Amino acid sequence: MAHPGVEIIAALMAESGIMTGTLEERRAAMSSGALAMPAPDGVKQQASSLGGRPAEWLIPEGVPEDAAVLYFHGGGYCLGSIDSHRDVVGRIAMSAGVRAVSLDYRLAPEDPFPAAVDDALAAYVELLELEFEPSRLCLAGDSAGGGLTVATLLAIRDSGLPMPGAAVCLSPWVDLTQSSPSCLDDSLSDPILSTEDLDLLAALYLGDTEPTTPLASPLWADDLSGMPPMLIEVGEDEPLLDDAASLAGRVGAAGCDVTLNIYSEMVHVFQIFPKEILPESEQSLQVIGAFIHKHLL
Repeated sequence: MAHPGVEIIAALMAESGIMTGTLEERRAAMSSGALAMPAPDGVKQQASSLGGRPAEWLIPEGVPEDAAVLYFHGGGYCLGSIDSHRDVVGRIAMSAGVRAVSLDYRLAPEDPFPAAVDDALAAYVELLELEFEPSRLCLAGDSAGGGLTVATLLAIRDSGLPMPGAAVCLSPWVDLTQSSPSCLDDSLSDPILSTEDLDLLAALYLGDTEPTTPLASPLWADDLSGMPPMLIEVGEDEPLLDDAASLAGRVGAAGCDVTLNIYSEMVHVFQIFPKEILPESEQSLQVIGAFIHKHLL
C-alpha cells in the first residue's frame, strides 16, 4: 500500500496545475497555489536584496544576528520563487534557531546558465561583506536549489573565498544528464517529479551549455574536495535518489564530512509538505535544524 500522505500529495499536485500547462502557468501555480504558504507563526518576513537580486529574510524570534542560512529554492532553474518556498525556509530557520535569507535568483529560459550560479555567488559575497563570519553561514537548497548549493560551493572554492560552515541539500539535482539508474527507473512513480520534466527543464536552463559542465552538473566536477560539512536528505522513491547518493559518495571520497539520509517511501522534496500530511517532513526538518545548529552556533 502506498503511503497515505503521498496519495494525498499526488491528488494535490494533479489538481494544482504545477505539473502541467505553459511555463508561465506553472510558475503562477507554484507561487500562488498549493505550495504557497505564509511564513510560520513566530517568523518575521523582511524584504531585502543580496548580490543585486531580491531576497527575503525569515527571522524567528530570539535568534542571533550573526548566523544565517542562505537558501536557494527549487524548481528546475525555471520555476519556484521566494513565495513558493517561504514556509519550508521559515521552518528550517525555526528548527535551526537561526535566521534565513531566501534568494530570488534569475530563472531560465530568460536567464540561462550560469545566471543562477552568478547570483548565488554574489549573494554569498555580499553576506561576507556584511561581516558574517563564513563559519556562521550555511548554504542550503532543494532540487535545483540543492544542485545550485553545490555549484556555488565549487565557485566559492575556486574563487579562493572562505567556505561556509555547512551545507544542506534536499533532493539535490546535480546531474543534468538524467542518466542515473533512478532517473531511468520506470517503476518509480513520484507525483512531484518525472525524468521527462527534468529533461525539459535542463534544456531550458542549459541552452547551448553541455550538461556535463561542472557548475551546471556538479556531479561531473573532477574535484569535490574542500566542501564544508554537508547534509543530504532524499526520498527513497524519487528519480533523484541516485543524484543524492552519488553526491554523498563523491564528497565523502574526497575526504569531506557528509551525511546522507534516505527516507523510506518519500518523494521529491517531501519537506515542503505539512507534517499533518507527511510526518516525515517534520522529522527531516528537525534533523536539518540540528545539523545547522551544530555547525553554526
